[in-house]
Amino acid sequence: MTYKKRKVESALERKGFRRRETHHSIFQYYTEAGERTPVWTKTSHGRSGADIGKALFKRMAIQCRLDSDEFRRLVECPLSRAEYERRLRASANI
Repeated sequence: MTYKKRKVESALERKGFRRRETHHSIFQYYTEAGERTPVWTKTSHGRSGADIGKALFKRMAIQCRLDSDEFRRLVECPLSRAEYERRLRASANI
């Protein structure tokens, strides 16, 4: 399964990730209280409508401290920001 890069990036920003532009788009997670966390992921500056394939999607999931199915839920919105943050706190990732 592939996802449009714009869709994934938009979903990350809705869930509390903040974008920083370098030679990649870096997405750093900030808590609902506004605290910066060590959780981050990135996308390439390639074509704006490019697809994110299975391998990159899995790497992004790992960077976000989720498995691929949980990351898919984060992107597609069944996994709320509050629930994501609770999971991070419970696993001592933030």
